[in-house]
Amino acid sequence: MKPHFLVTLLLAADCFVAASTIADSRNGDDDARPLTVAVFGDWPYNQLLLDNAPLLINSVNADPKVSLVIHVGDIHSGSAACTSAGILPPIPTSNPGWNQGVYYQFQQFKDPLVYTPGDNEWTDCQKSKEKSSGDPLKELASVRSLFFAKSGHTLGKNEKIVRTQARNFDPAYPSDAQFVENVMWEDSRVVFVTLNMPGSNNDTAPWSGTFANPGAQAQEVSERTGADMRWLQAAFDKARDDHAKAVVIVQQADMWDPEALASGELGNYTPYVQKLADLSVQFGRPVLLLNGDSHVYGADHPLADPGSATGLIHGTQAVPNLTRITVQGSTSAPAEWLRLTIDPDKSQAFSWVNVPYCNGPLSSCQ
Repeated sequence: MKPHFLVTLLLAADCFVAASTIADSRNGDDDARPLTVAVFGDWPYNQLLLDNAPLLINSVNADPKVSLVIHVGDIHSGSAACTSAGILPPIPTSNPGWNQGVYYQFQQFKDPLVYTPGDNEWTDCQKSKEKSSGDPLKELASVRSLFFAKSGHTLGKNEKIVRTQARNFDPAYPSDAQFVENVMWEDSRVVFVTLNMPGSNNDTAPWSGTFANPGAQAQEVSERTGADMRWLQAAFDKARDDHAKAVVIVQQADMWDPEALASGELGNYTPYVQKLADLSVQFGRPVLLLNGDSHVYGADHPLADPGSATGLIHGTQAVPNLTRITVQGSTSAPAEWLRLTIDPDKSQAFSWVNVPYCNGPLSSCQ
């Protein structure tokens, strides 16, 4: 077989798979029925929380209206050890079985579970507060090999087919194929998209100690941020082409975190936020951003007023149709998950309530 003919066949096959994935991920999007989604993140932050995972899982599984579960990142605390993945011999201070324990609990949710990585499980593993327990790039590779082993599939007992950037990347940017964790799907005429957008000022806090590698870190930040912005563009393009009624964006980083702002650690989100603002205004319909990172529940319209405290941070145009929810972290009281309802036919498409999953003292839930 001639090489150029083989390449043509492979490209055609890849396009067929991509088209099939997109079609499967729509799940009857012509029916704009209300959706109920369970959202949580910054969990589990300690062994007690992991041991008591059934409290959260059973609470979510018992809700008959929930059809999807979303974890917005950070599967252990910022002062806990990482897995020391890919380093032999393992770093003595690492916790090599932690990710596997979390993966097992994710698989106990009866509905599809979508997870996007946070900074604690890869970006910050080099920090002394995380016991210098892992190389960021090797930790990210480990997260991908475990939680994204089935490219284009969610976690959970009843997995869902989704579109992944690993297979649906822009051919002009082949390095985007590494971002298997960036996924997209459409349900009930709502486009959902996840992006690997971590805390630590978008992974620009310098890697330290034996893991210091400015060149590799700069390349990581450049490639991932570019891929994120192209994936975000693709999501809004899909929403436009499919006449979607809303867009939901899922990521870890709180790009308006007051604590990070006070220490000057938000500036490297600005190009991405400006892209988000422009795309949201062009879309003109409801847009919801779900994030974790800062651990305390809150909801706002951060870009509605360019002159407000949140509007001034990234210098965007006014974006009145963007709502943002920060989900409660697992070590903040009360212990709860976010019950998000999306009704595409309502002018106020998004409504939500926090659901406590432990009726006893907080210590028994942590």
